Amino acid sequence: MKRLMLAVAVFSLAGSALAAGKPCDELKAEIDAKLKDKGVVSYSLEVVDKGSATDKTVVGSCEAGAKEIVYQRG
Repeated sequence: MKRLMLAVAVFSLAGSALAAGKPCDELKAEIDAKLKDKGVVSYSLEVVDKGSATDKTVVGSCEAGAKEIVYQRG
């Protein structure tokens, strides 16, 4: 149940993040703050080239869709 709630929270962040045309660092900081507010601990966020995230969850897109922000539990 806890994982389901986390997945819902992450994907709800992705919806708003994908529509934003913000710089990657700014968007990453916003996603990080939202995860911390929800009490999520032990995770990593990383900016990668679009399509290169294999085993991680994409939670945002930046630089006009050229880069993605990926989430991984740590």
